[in-house]
Amino acid sequence: MSTLALRDVGIVAARELRPLLRSPFSLIFGMIQPLVFLALFGPLLVGSLRGQDNGLGSNVWQWFVPAILVMTTLFGTSTVGANLLGEFITGAHERMLVTPLARHALLVGRALKEMVPLAGQAVIVVLVMLPFGFDLYPTGALLGLALLAVFGVGLGSLSYALAVAVRRNDWMFWVVQQTLLFPLMILSGMLLPLETGPEWMRVASHFNPLAHMVTAERLLFAGTVDDRAVLWGAIAAAATAIIGLAVGIRAMRRST
Repeated sequence: MSTLALRDVGIVAARELRPLLRSPFSLIFGMIQPLVFLALFGPLLVGSLRGQDNGLGSNVWQWFVPAILVMTTLFGTSTVGANLLGEFITGAHERMLVTPLARHALLVGRALKEMVPLAGQAVIVVLVMLPFGFDLYPTGALLGLALLAVFGVGLGSLSYALAVAVRRNDWMFWVVQQTLLFPLMILSGMLLPLETGPEWMRVASHFNPLAHMVTAERLLFAGTVDDRAVLWGAIAAAATAIIGLAVGIRAMRRST
């Protein structure tokens, strides 16, 4: 990417971050969902998974906290297209299109901006869970956050592409997003282990990139960086980013 293109990406990212810095309430509000899951769903898992082999020893939090970070990234980046739909209504997007900024920078800058609040939320979640027995392995955690950033950029780009595609019927954005989101979550083993599920669910999970991401995050946050499952998670994140950026940039270039 050229220096000029990087400058354009930085301009768009700074523009998108400015409202967040002025009013960080959205970052605080975004913490409610993961903390509710940890407070209410976590204790149920502690009781149901105690004594079972989850692949990470007896500490259920090592199994659940990384999954919550993936879930936060999933919800946060898959809904960002709704912001673009709002800009279509107000005309803000059309005003951006007539600027000399590169079309792909309009997408990449927006996608990168989403990583800032998600990184902040991830750090807060980890710090909150440390007193409850969650073990922190810094190297694995940093690699896990980097993997989430790559995955989030790709997913956010797909969300923006969806918004461009359904801009004349904006209600379709939520239909498609919700229809895809929850099956992917269930088939990833994010909230409940798939080992006790039916065979067809275990087979389907192998074709779910989110499942590979969840497994990789659990291993990385447990300090394991040289497992083959981590490599598959990295491949899933990279593939999502490449496909998402390709589809999103094409949609943004054709946006009028």
